[in-house]
Amino acid sequence: MTTTEIIATDTGDARITWHRARQPRLVLALGHGAGGGVEARDLQALARVLPGHGVSVALVEQPWRVAGKKLAPAPKTLDTGWRGIWPALARPGLPVVSGGRSAGARVACRTAAELGAHAVLALGFPLHPPGRPEKSRAAELLGAGVPTLVVQGGTDPFGRPAEFPEGDHELVEVPHGDHGFAVPKRAGITQEEALGVLTGAVVAWTRSLG
Repeated sequence: MTTTEIIATDTGDARITWHRARQPRLVLALGHGAGGGVEARDLQALARVLPGHGVSVALVEQPWRVAGKKLAPAPKTLDTGWRGIWPALARPGLPVVSGGRSAGARVACRTAAELGAHAVLALGFPLHPPGRPEKSRAAELLGAGVPTLVVQGGTDPFGRPAEFPEGDHELVEVPHGDHGFAVPKRAGITQEEALGVLTGAVVAWTRSLG
């Protein structure tokens, strides 16, 4: 069952599209990146698969996207928007896993402890700008303070799996995947198989959360 609701926040109206499990035990909230919306292939794949495994998925569109703007605002503004939608995510009375892709993953990490997130799912975490490894954002990831799963494309220019620091998080690599988990035709894995690696890892991880 899919439903949509508009949530007023201090930075404008956000939108949540719910993909509900019949007998949910968790809510997985997923924010989008700075360059796209909830139509991203990884977010859509999780929305299709996770409800069948007892996890309701909430795809969250930040106010700037709902307003039709093309450029994402500053990180603090993104965090404010995320805080504003949190009561709606917690309303079902279930543990909430805070997650997102790229910039959305950063938001989830920065706000997890404050909001009482059960865990964090970071998809395509932008460890650094492309070609600028010295501009590391590892502190955000390492500071999440809750169980964290990173799913990273093997060729992601924002941080390949081998670049990630040791820490209290799990990391799963999607072979040949770029920042959006797209794989080239010459890869030894199809696009469908690549997304299967991603969704399979998240299904197993959410089971481990109880």
